[in-house]
Amino acid sequence: MSYEVPDLADVVAEQPKPLLFATVSGAHLYGFPSRDSDVDLRGVHVLPVEEVVGLRHGPETLERMWVRDGVELDLVTHDVLKFCRLLLRPNGYVLEQLLSPLVAHTTPAHRRLCEIAPRCLTRWHARHYRGFARNQWRLFERSGELKPLLYTFRALLTGVHLMRAGEVLANLPRLVEIHDGPAYLPDLVAAKAVGEHRALEGVPGRPDPARVAADVEHWHAVLAEAHERTALPAAPTAEPELDHLVLDLRLPR
Repeated sequence: MSYEVPDLADVVAEQPKPLLFATVSGAHLYGFPSRDSDVDLRGVHVLPVEEVVGLRHGPETLERMWVRDGVELDLVTHDVLKFCRLLLRPNGYVLEQLLSPLVAHTTPAHRRLCEIAPRCLTRWHARHYRGFARNQWRLFERSGELKPLLYTFRALLTGVHLMRAGEVLANLPRLVEIHDGPAYLPDLVAAKAVGEHRALEGVPGRPDPARVAADVEHWHAVLAEAHERTALPAAPTAEPELDHLVLDLRLPR
């Protein structure tokens, strides 16, 4: 499904703090948006130095929701210091947001962050994707909806790809092609396009639930093996570069 990234020029101009970047995350990034999906925009803003060192601290996180042409847009940004600290943890979300190919707003500092990102990758990011997959699977077991089921497989396959290739890739259809994922997933992606909360039970030709459960366990095992074999380091090496970036942005010379 093709997707046109929203033009945020007016929103960027109205933001209370300068934006380094804004990208599209969520189902659009993962390759299985529905016709009624909202648009998740994520990014980074920069607080002025007086709002960091003074008594009155500025907002580490800013949120804005609005509707454009009948589509709900949700913009969440973190201050650059908070974002860089998150990058130094085994947090797949921030890496996916930073490296999303669906770019709504960019700057030279955004491109610099993208260049630093590979040195934030570690073997322990596998834990992030395993945990996220387990949480989404429990949600699927309760709701029976396609969305958490696709999120489950997306997390597992993204983790496998990261451990094997050292690359962040969040698009489920592409991951299925690369890693020979379950053959029924493209049909489920197409079925979810009809509605955000469509149930697996209502999908014609749906896979047997026992087979789906077995496939989830299989990909957990594949991720565990990829974690054991990965060449990724145990700790990030990007802290000095991120420190310099934050200082350059906070104290421009």
